[in-house]
Amino acid sequence: MNTARNRLWSWAHAERAALSRDLAGLEDARWATGSLCGRWSVEDVVAHLTAAASVGPARWVASVLGARFDFDLHNDRRLAEHRGATPAETLARFRAIETSTTSTFGPIEAWVGEVVIHGQDIRHPLGIAHDVDVAAATAVARFLAKVDFTVPGKTNTAGLRLEATDGPFASGAGPLVTGTTLALVMAMAGRGAYCGQLTGEGVETLRTRCS
Repeated sequence: MNTARNRLWSWAHAERAALSRDLAGLEDARWATGSLCGRWSVEDVVAHLTAAASVGPARWVASVLGARFDFDLHNDRRLAEHRGATPAETLARFRAIETSTTSTFGPIEAWVGEVVIHGQDIRHPLGIAHDVDVAAATAVARFLAKVDFTVPGKTNTAGLRLEATDGPFASGAGPLVTGTTLALVMAMAGRGAYCGQLTGEGVETLRTRCS
């Protein structure tokens, strides 16, 4: 069990480090680029990732209670807390939590997924290529297929058969959707921008659910 936990956290740490490297030379103006997270900019998502690795269960509960269970307000407050005065400061704060194992509630797979998914929310609109470890992406995909936790992965893929073309992930029964494990993860998380990287008769159903 400890070996499995350590492996999961090592994947999260590696993804954070990779994202830090990818953003190191980014011009200040591009930090304002819209991410795949709706109203959040690239810089906002980085600050959100810093917050996620900085707030344990007790502080999370206090923050949610303080926001009267308005989770958008809760997230916005924590994001503002961890966003720097400049993009360089925001990145420095993110680098400071690269090896953090702090999280709120839920299995570690969820927090690996947090980094993998939000990393691509940032990279995709910036046109930055990144190869996620297939084993890490597979662990996230298997988790998303089982539950609706922070993203409606189970709901989005209900009645569909998903098969990865670059790894062992396969799940469900129904019209087929195939693609890389990462593209499947992103579509499962509701990112319709990745449906164009998928093939199969079930893609349009998934695309509709993403929208």
